[in-house]
Amino acid sequence: MTDWDDRVAAVWADETLTDEEVVARIDALAAERPDGDARALFERAGARDSAGLEADAEPLYRAALEAGLDEEHRAQAVIQLASTVRNLGRTDESIRMLRAELDRRPRSPLRDEAAAFLALALASAGREREAVSVALRALALHLSRYRRSVLAYVDELATDAP
Repeated sequence: MTDWDDRVAAVWADETLTDEEVVARIDALAAERPDGDARALFERAGARDSAGLEADAEPLYRAALEAGLDEEHRAQAVIQLASTVRNLGRTDESIRMLRAELDRRPRSPLRDEAAAFLALALASAGREREAVSVALRALALHLSRYRRSVLAYVDELATDAP
């Protein structure tokens, strides 16, 4: 981790800052990086997203992904962008993005996180049974007991879905 990463993390960790102060501090840190820097764009998007400025965050997330992010930040950007477009009322787009993240090879380092946001997007789209199925499938992998039973019920939910 670099000094810049540490300073970004410190801004995110400071719960005393207002949304506006987070945006301003992240923008100041991003200004230290070259124009078009993927991480700077990603952090600027996240600050706006966190402040409820989804419409401002969306193009920054897209630019960050286009500029290229390391795998961990790429997965975060996809999940955060998908959540943003869901909040902007585009649930179908959100669902497509999250399904692509779940189908990605090699597997996403934030697979369970993507599943959680896919479940939210499906619920927003009125597809609650499918949302429960996605959430339980992700959870089943972490169960110490009853994994096979839960997965069988998940398959049943998926089969019974309209």
